[in-house]
Amino acid sequence: MKVVTKTNIREFPLVSRGKVRDIYEVDQKTLLIVTTDRMSAFDVVLPDPIPFKGVVLNQITLFWMEMMQDIVPNHLISAEVGDFPAALQNYKDELEGRTVLVKKANPLPIECIVRGYITGSGWRDYEQTGQLCGYKLPPGLLKSQQLERPLFTPSTKADIGEHDENITLAQAKARVGEGLVKKVEEISLSIYERARDYALEKGIIIADTKFEFGLSSNKLLLIDEVLTPDSSRFWPKEEYKPGREQPSFDKQYLRDWLSNSGWDKQPPAPSLPQKIIEQTQARYFQAYKLLTGKELF
Repeated sequence: MKVVTKTNIREFPLVSRGKVRDIYEVDQKTLLIVTTDRMSAFDVVLPDPIPFKGVVLNQITLFWMEMMQDIVPNHLISAEVGDFPAALQNYKDELEGRTVLVKKANPLPIECIVRGYITGSGWRDYEQTGQLCGYKLPPGLLKSQQLERPLFTPSTKADIGEHDENITLAQAKARVGEGLVKKVEEISLSIYERARDYALEKGIIIADTKFEFGLSSNKLLLIDEVLTPDSSRFWPKEEYKPGREQPSFDKQYLRDWLSNSGWDKQPPAPSLPQKIIEQTQARYFQAYKLLTGKELF
């Protein structure tokens, strides 16, 4: 297993090179998704990787997908490199632990966000309007406070370098259709609530998260990453205190450093000090261990 920032698999066409993932088309029905160690923040890919972060993201996603199979099927075919096509076996060191073979699906053009606590853009919205993405909230809530019930707050799905934007349920229905939005709302809330309760027992508060869904032969599938430190806010339960920013297991620590570095959040991003790389990596590793009970290495 090695640190991977970029793949170059010549045997199959590259479909997409995103902020973190390289995606190849294996055949008309199958994709290969490689989760690299690239790190992005504020929708900009940083010049330095976080070693083995991609393995953490992939393994946590596999963990949750298995747990949620009774709620919604997912796109996974195999995560074992030995099961991959023969042409990929020469890349085993690069692919091990960080790669999945999946069913091709047409992604829905929305991000399915669930918020259990009021933070981030939701807090800014509440401060300005007394609402959170169109939901009227009671006055006097504290920053990072748990909401009375989790809220489904969809957003647009931006291209690389662009920013997702919060949209109303009505806008989501206009994009996807009322019946499908209702379905992904119910599924997203069910997944979040189960994961929230499980993680809390392990010492992690899942403040919010985002899911992606796709259609394959008219069947709705859970796709992409699930409840990872990149797609969620993970807070240490024992340090939680409403009314302030929370320490975190996710990349918020890195975002905070970047915000305080003087960077204008436009490319190119600054290089990361070794200490920041190591401490960010340690947070990812700790989240994996707490959730799964396993060491990564």
